[in-house]
Amino acid sequence: MTPTTESVPAPAAAKKGGRERQNAKPKNAGPKAPPRTRKVHPVLEKLFELYPRMFGARFLPLKLGVYQELLALHPEEFKKEDLKIALGLHARSTRYLEAVAAGEQRHDLNGQPVEPVAPEHVHHAILEVFKRRQARTAEDLRPKLRARLVDAIEASGLTREEYVLAVRTGDETSNAVLDEAFAEVSARTAKREALQRAFEASGRTVAEFAEMYGMDPAEVGRTLRARPRAQP
Repeated sequence: MTPTTESVPAPAAAKKGGRERQNAKPKNAGPKAPPRTRKVHPVLEKLFELYPRMFGARFLPLKLGVYQELLALHPEEFKKEDLKIALGLHARSTRYLEAVAAGEQRHDLNGQPVEPVAPEHVHHAILEVFKRRQARTAEDLRPKLRARLVDAIEASGLTREEYVLAVRTGDETSNAVLDEAFAEVSARTAKREALQRAFEASGRTVAEFAEMYGMDPAEVGRTLRARPRAQP
């Protein structure tokens, strides 16, 4: 491979002659090529025109069955295979997966929420977003992944057995992080239960109880109101 200009040591004569010749642009250097822009699938452009709330600047999870609905609504606009490819590109985009991972509701074509995203879909979106981000950084993102999974587990409303049955895969790394997340869920649950018992036994108000233990009343209130929905 031909080394770049910056990587070639300047000969003694060039050093002696000053920096002008060293930094001079090559005579035959042409204009810089314009930056590459990603080409948008024409069907996605059409979907944006028709449904800007769902295919515009903000991505939201689509309701199930939207492919069939679009074909029924616009039989002359979309070919089946083209629409399938375009929706696949949309659903695999990082921005779309981030919306699913955040636990956003599924929305209809008018941008109205209609149903929650299934826990397994949230879980796998979190894992996919993590893999893409981890591939772009040397930072260990596992702690952030674990925290996202803890929140997803508690929001799922499933027992540990139900959740694992829905999401566990053959990927050992993902399963290991999932086990770590469940360990943290167990610790959180135990902490909440201990605080609840102590509060009930104290006979104090939330403010009095928080002051007695040097805690933030707002945080105590949130913890006492919280009820873990996924049993470890």
